[in-house]
Amino acid sequence: MSERPVHEYIKELSDALVQLSEKVLQNFNQALYAVTHKEIQTARKVRVIDDEIDQAEVKLEEQCLRFLALHQPVARDLRTIVTIIKINDDLERIGDLAVHIIERMPELGQEVMENYEFEKMGNLAAGMVRKSIEAFVKCDHPLADKVCLMDEEVDAMHRVVFKKVSEAMKACNTETEQLLAILSVSRYLERMADHATLIALEVIYLVTGEIVRHNEDSFEKLIQSLQD
Repeated sequence: MSERPVHEYIKELSDALVQLSEKVLQNFNQALYAVTHKEIQTARKVRVIDDEIDQAEVKLEEQCLRFLALHQPVARDLRTIVTIIKINDDLERIGDLAVHIIERMPELGQEVMENYEFEKMGNLAAGMVRKSIEAFVKCDHPLADKVCLMDEEVDAMHRVVFKKVSEAMKACNTETEQLLAILSVSRYLERMADHATLIALEVIYLVTGEIVRHNEDSFEKLIQSLQD
């Protein structure tokens, strides 16, 4: 392993991460389609692909840890590997959300998905993931910043869904299970956007060396500077 240049190994790991992100997003799209169109076979495929995603996530983490042990990278190379490991974990969690969505299939259908604009919300969250991965590939700080701003739009859509569901429950709606399923799917999509934001924050760490994901003051300053 030590015979090849370090940058070649890092590129291989980065490429594997991008491939994983594409598989995760494709599976997520299939999950939304399965729920909307009541496609049982598609839902089954989502579960199969999720197992493949889990295996790919474990393999990539093992490769990163092996790289750290053998090469003991420093500075930018070290930050890159740490960033890949963290993004890898976020992608696996997004993959799990796709499975959670299809688990709600019995209570949901096309009309519900359209009334609550879940396709729009899902496309926005998926777009955030794509942009955050693009920001990683290009080490694009401004693009990562944009992803952070997009999170508020998804949060706003989730609040609308929460309000609608709350009002329906107060009206003594008998379809309680469906309403809870609606709220769950909205939450899954909101969580997907959160993971996209975390990926964007890891890109900012990669570029600047600054950790802002657990520093509320720094994160708020970042968001405020982007909005000004």
